[in-house]
Amino acid sequence: MRILVTGGAGFIGSHLIDRLMTSGQEVICLDNFYTGRKRNILKWLDNPYFEVIRHDITEPIRLEVDQIYHLACPASPIHYQYNPVKTIKTNVMGTLYMLGLAKRVKARLLLASTSEVYGDPEVHPQSEDYRGNVNPIGPRSCYDEGKRVAETLAFDYHWQNNVEIRVARIFNTYGPRMLENDGRVVSNFVVQSLKGQPLTVYGNGSQTRSFCYVSDLVDGLMRLMNGEHTGPINLGNPDEYTILELAQTIQKMVNPDTEIDFKPLPEDDPKRRQPDITKAKTLLGWQPTVPLQEGLKLTVEDFRQRLGSPEAPRLASI
Repeated sequence: MRILVTGGAGFIGSHLIDRLMTSGQEVICLDNFYTGRKRNILKWLDNPYFEVIRHDITEPIRLEVDQIYHLACPASPIHYQYNPVKTIKTNVMGTLYMLGLAKRVKARLLLASTSEVYGDPEVHPQSEDYRGNVNPIGPRSCYDEGKRVAETLAFDYHWQNNVEIRVARIFNTYGPRMLENDGRVVSNFVVQSLKGQPLTVYGNGSQTRSFCYVSDLVDGLMRLMNGEHTGPINLGNPDEYTILELAQTIQKMVNPDTEIDFKPLPEDDPKRRQPDITKAKTLLGWQPTVPLQEGLKLTVEDFRQRLGSPEAPRLASI
């Protein structure tokens, strides 16, 4: 098949492209390189079955493809809050153009939505029928509400125009190729530990997250795309950790001498986040397999190589 991956040079997109290429597909990577990096797709540039197009999806494009993995959008608060108008245009106009493309060429489109559609949830864990608790005018709303509108557009194109869609609600994902400055909790803690800096924990660290290793997520995305179920379907790891527990795990793993620095909790920061993956298990036969500490080891080693910090402490045995 000929498969389009928007945001393909990004963290998740590039891992997805690796899987698609090794499975023998023809892949087009579409990226404006705002948060994507060419180094993530470098090994495929000379492959005759791979093509990369620098393009901003807030502008239309005409292509012939069989499937579209629509991942394009800044996904970390630092990047999506830097230009909130651009973020919501990416979510709304970008999704509109990709759905229009899917309609024209009769391609199946998978929308990479997010657990942020649940906002600061009042239901725990979050299942797909929970409608969320989102602030429509807060600092995170350009992303949260943008993805909610993207889901609306996807289902409207499905019902009105018979476009084949799949909707994945992605929970916190981590692994190699995360950006060093993306402000996400795993990358923050790893970079700070490798540099011998205090680990920044917001609030008292009691807020929870669930961390899914990127290879597990890619497997879930591909199962959803090639399965029979429209979604939305939660994809994430149901194991729940407090932010303080994560900080202490990385501290012990990388540099036990670093300190923990507590700072005020940002506005609209969710207090609890844990996916109910019953649908993914029953409909896709999917659940995460990579334990947190195993995934963190691989992530730390990747950051160590990129930061060029051979003097940083080696991984402690845990």
